[in-house]
Amino acid sequence: MLKYVLPPMMLIALSACGAVPDAGGSSTSKHATQSAPRPVAVNREAQMCLNSLGEAGSNFNPLPDRYYSAGCATVNTVQLSALRGDDRLFTLANIGPVECPTAQTLAGWARFGVDRAARQILGSPLVKIETMGSYSCRNVAGTSRLSAHSRAAAIDVSAFILADGRRISVKEDWSGGRKEERDFLRIVHASACKRFGTVLGPEYNAAHRDHLHLELTNGQSAGSFCQ
Repeated sequence: MLKYVLPPMMLIALSACGAVPDAGGSSTSKHATQSAPRPVAVNREAQMCLNSLGEAGSNFNPLPDRYYSAGCATVNTVQLSALRGDDRLFTLANIGPVECPTAQTLAGWARFGVDRAARQILGSPLVKIETMGSYSCRNVAGTSRLSAHSRAAAIDVSAFILADGRRISVKEDWSGGRKEERDFLRIVHASACKRFGTVLGPEYNAAHRDHLHLELTNGQSAGSFCQ
């Protein structure tokens, strides 16, 4: 797939977790009714985000807006296939629709916070980020409030694959890995906290023992939470 940079006229032609995700996999409506696709909203902010994502070297396709029952929706989202590091592309596994600003933040974190940390601490560049998904129509665990996953504004990252074949897993290596692997995971966690509004990991609770929840909190008034 070629790097996608969105021309203004093409945008017209397209027909196109609360703070804590429900890591138990429950859903407000796993069989939620889906609307027919609607055209991508044409506004300056959306266009600038898509162009910026392309200019960063990301491989992606814009997706049509969809609205579901229970208040869930995927609006101004993209399907990511690869992100750019300093000298190579790296892929993403098991990721669904991602809201463009969240994808843009992910791209910066992956390059400057993850790939460079992998080189410096582990001596090998990043080749893949494994995730546990992005969009899911569900509530914040234990509440009636919709999760950021319900609007594709959160991503759960579970592991990192390096060029030398090593797999650094949040579940296995946060506490059980070698010192450099534990250091690497804590550095990428801290780096995520500088970019995303809400970051939750194994030290938050048992539900996050196997992933980092990365959420782009809407608005400065919402504050931030990192643990």
